[in-house]
Amino acid sequence: QVQLVESGGGLVQAGGSLRLSCTASGLTFSNYAMGWCRQAPGKEREFVAGITRRGGTTSYADSVKGRFTISRDGAKNTVYLQLDSLKPEDTGVYYCVVDTRGIVYLNSARTDWGQGTQVTVSS
Repeated sequence: QVQLVESGGGLVQAGGSLRLSCTASGLTFSNYAMGWCRQAPGKEREFVAGITRRGGTTSYADSVKGRFTISRDGAKNTVYLQLDSLKPEDTGVYYCVVDTRGIVYLNSARTDWGQGTQVTVSS
């Protein structure tokens, strides 16, 4: 059974930083593109960032380009999201998502393999 354990969220002031982690189990990590989506109250889920199976290619939402960095560590079955220069509009629950087909499918991937991690940015 696939499990995604997300951590690293919290409350931070605008301009601050956080580092999210997602450790995967129950799957062959190297077979999956990995990524993060987020959902704010009253808003639709939004793709944030993705990384290909081998980590050679990354993709970001325009709203986070230059501020967020995604990376993965195959030895630890973990994907990271470094959040810098945070803004209040970055507030939401961040979900780790996986898909064998590639980054473009991540925003429609299921989010119930993990619990998500709350990021709250105060102004």
